[in-house]
Amino acid sequence: MSELKKKINYTVVCVNEFADKFNIDSKDAFTYLYDYKGIEFIKENYDIEHTLSIDDAVDDLILICRNNGGNY
Repeated sequence: MSELKKKINYTVVCVNEFADKFNIDSKDAFTYLYDYKGIEFIKENYDIEHTLSIDDAVDDLILICRNNGGNY
């Protein structure tokens, strides 16, 4: 599997897990994460984030988004 495909798959998993944690639709989760810089964070920090548990990665996304004005 190519590196790009791995990054895309990881991003999809993170978005879906974020959606599950807050009981929201995956599309809404993606929009929220995009608007509050969570997707950008995943892209920029994939090398580190993918070595963590998904729960830790979601916790990181929550912090990043809150620091950028999000409220989840």
